[in-house]
Amino acid sequence: MPAGFGNSSYYDRSRRQSPALIRARKPYLVKNAVVGSVIAAFAVGVYVYTIRAIGQDDFDDVKVPDTPAQSQR
Repeated sequence: MPAGFGNSSYYDRSRRQSPALIRARKPYLVKNAVVGSVIAAFAVGVYVYTIRAIGQDDFDDVKVPDTPAQSQR
């Protein structure tokens, strides 16, 4: 058990949140959920944009050799 965790007034002996902690977090609950949703939407948007941008790449101009190059000794 971390030092000081058992003596915290925000948790009871079974490590559940106390009513005081729930009351202290309540004003920030909606704002934190909105900010978390915006950050997640941004990350998903960047991922989707990247996948679509890569999917549009045309590699016809890249020449692929028929056989692997042999190292010369």
